[in-house]
Formats: sequence, structure tokens, C-alpha cells
Amino acid sequence: MNKAESARIASYLEALGWKQTLSPQVADVVVLNTCVVRQNAEDKVLGMLGYAKGLKNRKPQLALLVTGCFVGPDIAKLEKLFPYVDRFFGPGDLLALVDWADKCYHLTSKSGTAVDVLPARKGSVSAFVPIIQGCDNFCSYCIVPYRRGREKSRPAMEIIHEAKRLALQGIKEIILLGQNVNSYGHDLSEGADLARLLCELDRIEGIKRIRFMTNHPKDMSEQLIRAVASLEKVCEHISLPLQSGDNDILKAMRRGYTVEQYRELVSTIRYYIPAVAISTDVIVGFPGEGEEHFDHTLLMLEEIKFDTVHVAAYSPRPDTVAARELVDNVPASVKQERVNKIETLQMRIAGEINARLKGESVEVLVEGRKGDKWFGRTRTNKLTFFRYGDNCLGQLVHVTITKTSPWALQGDQAC
Repeated sequence: MNKAESARIASYLEALGWKQTLSPQVADVVVLNTCVVRQNAEDKVLGMLGYAKGLKNRKPQLALLVTGCFVGPDIAKLEKLFPYVDRFFGPGDLLALVDWADKCYHLTSKSGTAVDVLPARKGSVSAFVPIIQGCDNFCSYCIVPYRRGREKSRPAMEIIHEAKRLALQGIKEIILLGQNVNSYGHDLSEGADLARLLCELDRIEGIKRIRFMTNHPKDMSEQLIRAVASLEKVCEHISLPLQSGDNDILKAMRRGYTVEQYRELVSTIRYYIPAVAISTDVIVGFPGEGEEHFDHTLLMLEEIKFDTVHVAAYSPRPDTVAARELVDNVPASVKQERVNKIETLQMRIAGEINARLKGESVEVLVEGRKGDKWFGRTRTNKLTFFRYGDNCLGQLVHVTITKTSPWALQGDQAC
């Protein structure tokens, strides 16, 4: 989501006449798009703000703007703490950027609004398309609802129009984004939902692939699963965060489902989409997580065998229920040990899953070139490298897999 918003901010500023620079030291405008989902991310934000303050001291005319999840509802407090910042605006609040540009530079009349400007796509094959902002779930550990607000879906026709414009720019793949993407449309009067939106996007000429992320298990309906199974362009890849394999921890996290319900959901997905790749997220070291709780998570990962597991150690986030009501009582060394155990287990599982593809022909959407090899991803989101003489950027090519690892596939173009 931050990448998508950063691209829109950059394109809007370019529409006002600025050009991107590789160094903040020579910039006239610096925009920090921030993340505070974990403590180490927030620490990086604070460090960058200190660096930006030094830039501002040496170049007082520099305009410094800060957006993203670091910017909470109390902007006045941030302005007191960081008086050298010219403008704070909330994540995704591009209208505030328009207001700043209008007040400071009187340039908006010739460029339209930021929401009208598509990010520049020079050489790009894929494009992120945000479709819903915010989250209504209020998981006990998560800061997102407090910083990005409640769920707000974009109108379906606005998304479809954007996708058509991207196709005209040469984009082959669109990735629909939302903090809780599969709850899309519940707040719209037009009766929209993600399954219907996928059906509409599947008809757009020029678009070859469609993905969406990230989902909440409680909103993964059978209708949506069947849409993924039946639509030609929607890829067989589903992101489905588990977070824990223990019911007591899931309850403390306020996730809204049980291990048994999650297991049944995965079974339903694999019934309708046999070739599906499922990725997941796991948090270790949540308050109260003992060895038995963690062992349940390991057993769940071993049983389901995800294609990809993103694991993170719990860190308290201000304003969340967990930070207010629970004690962060798992030592950092234990958290790291559990991260390592999951990464070791997943490396074996991913290696076994990918090894099954050796000798198979897979369809790859070519994203770029590294050294003497082209690279891209399969429909199941597996990074693949292969040799091919001609320029095949943006093309769908068939690659015969000759070598596999837990992280990537290697192959040759199929005849």
C-alpha cells in the first residue's frame, strides 16, 4: 500500500513540474511515507526525521512533508514535536497534498487533483491498485485502524476506469490492495463485493493477470473462492494470514476465527483451486505465548504447508488493546528463537513444494532482466529466472523448470 501511495504522490508532484531526484540532499521537496506497523519500522522513521532535520537546517527552503501510518489523528501533537516539518498528512490523504500544493505554489489548476493522476509506469509490468482503505477488525495487536481509519471502499467504476487506463499504458498485471481487501464493497450502496469486481476486471482487454492482497479469513467467502477458480486472469495465489496456530492466542489477538475454522477454509480453497499457492503471516511472541502455544503454530504450519510464510516478532503498538491490557512478557531472545524455528521449517517446506515443479512447464510474466537472465513470476507467485535471447519484457512465456530452491525457480524457455 505504501508503494502504491508513494508512486501516486511522486506522479502528482511531477505533474506540478517537479522531477524526482536520487538524493534528498539536492531535493527541493522531500516526502517521507512512513510505516509503524512494528517498532523497528517506527525507529527507522524517527531516525529519518532526525536526518531530515539536518537537511532542513542546511537548506531552510527545503519543503519537508510526512505521511503514512506515523501520522495519527493528533496532527497538532506531531507539529509540536517536529516543528521543522512543513506538512503532515494522513496515509492515503492525497487531497491534503493537493491543498498543500495549492496554498504554497498555486499550481493545482493546471494538473488536476492527485487522485486523477496515475503513477508513471516506465518499464513496469505490474501496477498496484488500492481498492479499500483502512480496517474494521481491530485485532488486539494492530495499529492500522487507529492510523488508517475504518474501511472505506473505492467505487467499482473508479477502479475499473483506472485499470483500463493502466492497460492502455502497457500494464499487464494489476494487484488489488487493501488492509482487508476481501471485505471490499460492504460499505458501498451499489452492492459491490470483491468477487463481482474481479469479474469486471477480468474482462479488460490488455490485462493478463489479476492478484489481490491481503485477506482476512473471516471475509473469505465461497463466492470469492469460486470466482478465483473460474476467472481466467485471476491468479491461483491467495494471501491468508494465520497469525497463530493456537486458539487461545487467536482469541487474545481478537482474530475472529479458530484454528478449526481456518483449517476448513484452507480445505475449501484447495477443493475449488487445486493448484493454489497460499501464503500466510505469523506473529510469534504475542503476550502469553508459551512453548505449547508456539508448538501448536509449528504443527499448523507443518500440516497446511504454505508456499510462503512471513513471520514477525510481536512488538507493542501504542493505542492497541494488546499494548493497553497485556504484558509483553516473551523475552526478545525467545521471540527471535521462534522466528528462526519457523524460518527453518518453512525453508524445508517451500523447498519440497518447489521441487515438485522440476521438469514442469510454467507460465511466467516477465518483469525484468538481471545479468544474463530474465525473471518474472508464475501464476502462483513463484520467482523464476530463465535465459531467453530476445527482449520479452511484459510477455507471458512458458519456462521449463530445471532447478528449484525454497526461494526461486530456474529454467529454460519451453519450445
